[in-house]
Amino acid sequence: MPYKKETGKDNFSEIYQDLNRLAGFIEDILNKSDNQELNNNLRLMKHKIRKARTRMIETVVKDVMKEYLPAKQGDITKDISLEQAVALINIVEEKAADMGMAVVTAVYNSAARPIAIHCMDNAYIASFDVAENKAYTSAALKMSTAVLKNLSQPGQELYGIQHTNQGRIVIFGGGEPLIYQGKLIGSLGVSGGTEEQDRNLAAFGRNKLEEVMTWQ
Repeated sequence: MPYKKETGKDNFSEIYQDLNRLAGFIEDILNKSDNQELNNNLRLMKHKIRKARTRMIETVVKDVMKEYLPAKQGDITKDISLEQAVALINIVEEKAADMGMAVVTAVYNSAARPIAIHCMDNAYIASFDVAENKAYTSAALKMSTAVLKNLSQPGQELYGIQHTNQGRIVIFGGGEPLIYQGKLIGSLGVSGGTEEQDRNLAAFGRNKLEEVMTWQ
């Protein structure tokens, strides 16, 4: 039996098809337009449509699973999964696009090992290693790299820590530990903008963790 989720007069299938048609219209305009500003705006719209379609599918799958699979009893909080990591990265990328940023986003597990790393189009090459190391730092030290920045200043208790761990420790903003139900389940690293932009974007992602973790 096909899944049907009512939204006013429209259902899931109709909305999804409308998004596909809209994406097709945008692609047709992009192929014919020489207006750079218009094309940039249209590409941003395509990015948002692609994310919306992905979220719709994820929501449907989650709803169906909750309906037909028994609820877990006494489930122990585990590390963030690949599916949840990608969902969190999608949220961060959508926010980055709204901010006019092209970033690299890395999600690590609680053992400071990579789960997922995404590079937006036109992100800096150097941002890849920086995002990874921010995620590594936040998982390894169980703290935000913005907090570590203050603790690693001259005269502070962690001064010089950036020279340990083969130079992987980052002491500026953009890395956040991911805490769920009081347990470290991973970390998030973002790189591509100014320190303030990266810090704010990583904090935004951290605050969206609850949203993706409820998709179980």
